Amino acid sequence: MGGRIGEINAIFPRLDKKILLDKLFQASLEETPTKESKPEKGAQPEKKSSASLSSSTPLASSDQYSGKEVVESTITIDDFAKVELRAAQILSAERIEGADKLLKLMVDLGTETRQILAGIAKYYSPENLVGKKIVIVANLQPRKMRGLESNGMLLAASVGDEGRPILATFLEDVPNGAKLK
Repeated sequence: MGGRIGEINAIFPRLDKKILLDKLFQASLEETPTKESKPEKGAQPEKKSSASLSSSTPLASSDQYSGKEVVESTITIDDFAKVELRAAQILSAERIEGADKLLKLMVDLGTETRQILAGIAKYYSPENLVGKKIVIVANLQPRKMRGLESNGMLLAASVGDEGRPILATFLEDVPNGAKLK
């Protein structure tokens, strides 16, 4: 009795949120084509899978995310509970005449369709957004911009020196209108 057993390892190790979010941002960057990264003629398109998220290579280089941003203020859990985050699918996207940064998005929230104006036109083309599942703030007070009303706000990370937006999306299928907690 009282013999020694081998080393004990966790079956389900704790996830580090920062590392996981960095991996998600990197995966999103890899899936979003940019003007600079056009494939050469005859080149085979690169296939991406969720398996690439488990690689052990560094995910955020210093030019993408410095890690130096500090949380400037805190809120209570009650404050956060007031924000209603929901899954939405982009039904249509179009540029707004006279606005170089804004796109007009029509999104499906499951029970309703809403118009949201988003300042992402510099980084996303409308045709590449249609069908994407995104996260929106559903209970934001409506706001008029360029004569149009925005009824919500999409969530995106701000990456790099110029604050390139990376849309918050899902790795798995989520029903439109699902609440995020």
